[in-house]
Amino acid sequence: MSTLTEAPPPLTPAAPEKKPPRTRGRWTPYWLLLPGILWLLVFFAAPMVYQASTSVQTGSLEEGYKVTWHFVTYWEAVSEYWPQFLRSVAYAASATVLCLLLGYPLAYLIAFRAGRWRNLIMILVIAPFFTSFLIRTLAWKTILADGGPVVGVLNTLHVLDVTGWLGWTSGDRVLATPLAVVCGLTYNFLPFMILPLYTSLERIDGRLHEAAGDLYAKPSTVFRKVTFPLSMPGVVSGTLLTFIPATGDYVNASLLGSADTGMIGNVIQSQFLRVLDYPTAAALSFVLMAAILVMVTFYIRKSGTEDLV
Repeated sequence: MSTLTEAPPPLTPAAPEKKPPRTRGRWTPYWLLLPGILWLLVFFAAPMVYQASTSVQTGSLEEGYKVTWHFVTYWEAVSEYWPQFLRSVAYAASATVLCLLLGYPLAYLIAFRAGRWRNLIMILVIAPFFTSFLIRTLAWKTILADGGPVVGVLNTLHVLDVTGWLGWTSGDRVLATPLAVVCGLTYNFLPFMILPLYTSLERIDGRLHEAAGDLYAKPSTVFRKVTFPLSMPGVVSGTLLTFIPATGDYVNASLLGSADTGMIGNVIQSQFLRVLDYPTAAALSFVLMAAILVMVTFYIRKSGTEDLV
C-alpha cells in the first residue's frame, strides 16, 4: 500500500540542445566597414601624414626636401600670415550669421507653412548645386558690378555709407571689398544652412505647439521656448557646415575681392602653386585645421547639444 500511495518522482526537464555558435556572420559588419576604412586610410589619413611630414621639411624644389623636424616653420607661418587668419574667421563668421538669419525663416516656412509648395521650394533651395561653384561666384561679379542696379539701390538707401564707415566697402564700389566676399560666401553656403535646419524643424511634433497654445503661450513664447530649443541640432549642424568650409575658401576672395581681402585659403593656394613653398603651405594648412578644430569643439560644448542632424 505504501508503494501505491507514494507520489511519482518529478520529471526533470530535458536539457536544451546547445546550438553551435554562429561564426559565419560575426565578421559581416567588419567586412562591410572595410571599404570605408580603406577609403579613409588611402585618401585621408595617408595625405595627412604626408602633409605633416612636409610641414617639418627644409630645402627647395630644385635641391629636394628633407625631413629635418623644422617646427619653426609653424611659428614663421603664423607670425607672417596672422592677418589672413583673422580675416578668414571674420568673413566666415559674418557669412554664417547671415546664412542663419536668412535660412532659419525659410526653413521654418518649408517645414510648417509650405504645404503643397514644399517640394518646389526645396528644389529652388538646392538649385544652385546644379551649376558649378565657379559659375555661381562669377555671377556675383555681374550682380555687384559698378553702376549696376544693386549698387544703385544700395546708394539710394545710403547703405554703402554705413558699410563704408564700417570698412566693408570703398566709396561707391562693392566689388573688390569685404562686403562682396561675404555676399559670395553667404550665397554659396546658404543651402548648407537651410537643409539641416529644415530637417531639424520637420522632426518637431506639431502637438507641442498646440499644447503651448492651449496654455495661452504667445507665438513669440512658443518659438522661444519650444521651436528654437528643439531646432538647436539643426542650428549647430548648419553653422558648422557653413563656417568650416567658408573659413578655408579662396574662390570668393579671388574672384570678388582684392589683394586686401585675401583669406588664408588664398595664401595656402599661392604657397602651393605659385611660390612652391610646400613646407609653409603644409604648416598653414595644419594651423588652420587645428584652429577650426578648437573653435568647433568649444562651440559644440557651449551650444549644449551634441545631437547633430
